[in-house]
Amino acid sequence: MALPHSFRNAVLVTAAAVASYPALAQTGGRVRTPEPPPRAVESSALDAELFYEIFLGEVSSRSGDPGAGYAFMLEAARRSGDGRLYQRAADIALQSRSGEYALAAARAWKEALPDSREANRYVLQILIALNRIGETQDLLRQELAQSPPKSRMTLLAALPQMYGRASDRVLAAKVVEGALSSELSHPANGPVAWTSVGRLRLAAGDKQGALDAARKAQGLDKASENAAQLALELLDENVLDAEALVSQMLASPNTPELHMAYARVLLGLQRYAEAGRQVGLVTRNHPDVPEAWLIQATLQLQENRIPEAEASAKRLMETLAGVANADIRQRGLTQAYLLQAQIAEKKGDFAAAESWLGRIDNVSEVFSAQSRRASLLARQGKIAQARELLRTLPASTEQDRRMKLMAEVQLLRDLRLYEEAYKVQVELVALSPTDSELVYDQAMLAEKTGRVDLMEQLLRQVIARKPDHHHAYNALGYSLAERGLRLPEARQLILKALELAPGDPFITDSLGWVEFRMGNKAEAKRHLEAAYAKRPDAEIAAHLGEVLWSLGDREAALQMWREGQRLAPDNEVLKETLQRLGAKL
Repeated sequence: MALPHSFRNAVLVTAAAVASYPALAQTGGRVRTPEPPPRAVESSALDAELFYEIFLGEVSSRSGDPGAGYAFMLEAARRSGDGRLYQRAADIALQSRSGEYALAAARAWKEALPDSREANRYVLQILIALNRIGETQDLLRQELAQSPPKSRMTLLAALPQMYGRASDRVLAAKVVEGALSSELSHPANGPVAWTSVGRLRLAAGDKQGALDAARKAQGLDKASENAAQLALELLDENVLDAEALVSQMLASPNTPELHMAYARVLLGLQRYAEAGRQVGLVTRNHPDVPEAWLIQATLQLQENRIPEAEASAKRLMETLAGVANADIRQRGLTQAYLLQAQIAEKKGDFAAAESWLGRIDNVSEVFSAQSRRASLLARQGKIAQARELLRTLPASTEQDRRMKLMAEVQLLRDLRLYEEAYKVQVELVALSPTDSELVYDQAMLAEKTGRVDLMEQLLRQVIARKPDHHHAYNALGYSLAERGLRLPEARQLILKALELAPGDPFITDSLGWVEFRMGNKAEAKRHLEAAYAKRPDAEIAAHLGEVLWSLGDREAALQMWREGQRLAPDNEVLKETLQRLGAKL
């Protein structure tokens, strides 16, 4: 019977592949450089039966029968003892998503060629993919031993990502640590090895174990940036003891990247003054870092230091002019234009603000630009037009719709139109009813509109759904304290929040406030002074000033309120405090 045309083509293709045998190492779209096999397969070794097995394996896998193709190829590999055929059998199984068959081929390969690094690596990677982490320790140890010294550091650093999908992360951390036993004390490799162990421990929820790993990494090399980066990750997770490691690193000669990484963590922790000090060091010592000028200008604007913010924004644009990469330069300029628009808006120069926004032609930043335009319209009393501008922004995805509604809520909050903001927030929550952050924001707006019972109900929903939501505990405790209700319960709620987020200045402020409401003025003063030292804020200033006023230290109270007024002239809590106490600044 004549062969079908497609089958004849397959024969020709396979014959060509066999004739150029090393091409079998190119599989699955990935080009691999095979290591020399222990015993070369000469052309004469391709006897008829072996040729036929390879031929049938390729034809079967290409014609939709990977199971048969795998079987033929694996048999050919066993007959020849050639690693490239074992690899091809494993690849056929992997391409057909047959993990166990791929593992069988890889193991047969490793058994036949126990010193083959490629065989060992295949078994290791397949076991990790199959989530059989407990079987990988010896394989990982062999992979490290066979890695060239120049690439070993890269492999060590990649281990958290390699094991990142393990379902049992505690086991993953233990297996990797066991495999790295000879690396952990190595003067050069040890810091990277301990950092990887620390990241795996952190992924497993073992924060103290991760901190111990960071300390050991720094013990081997006090200037280790790997240890400092792990310490920053821990600090971002509210492991405050990790900050000492960062401080030690910063005390030595270091790169501006570390200062910037530290500043980003501090911003996330809302420790703005300390973040400002870090970027200030960079702008003084490394004035060619655009991000440092951007953060510095933003913080200065937030503190109403308009002239300083303008100067930093100008330096930002000058620095960006020297950036060679056009894409990076354009993204930076977009941020600079948005910043300049905010500065102009703060000064009440709406025409200049609109002019800056008009320079933005980056499609990905259209939303930010339009949001600022809406703010400009609202500041000029054109609230309906501002809301319409946001409502008519294109939204092709649910995330786009969320962003639009969130921008509208923020606009209305800024205008103190809390009832309208609450209505839009209800729309937003309807898109994602189980989103704890959105429900929390709804609770805060409910309180602003006088729906205190609803606020408590929503906050308790958030706590029930997410027991580690420290903001919800704090908000509920502060709300009770502010109204003078159930003060012992309020204090316990705030202490729980502080347990979940140690050192948070806003929670510390709440604790000081509830102590004041309970009559513990000295304790209140202590907590509020600590909170204000960590985060100078108008509302904290209002509370601390009232405590000082009640203690008879009127001059200190007035000075504190003046500082708060400089930070945020329109702060509602500060204005209400001054009016209630009849204080004149």
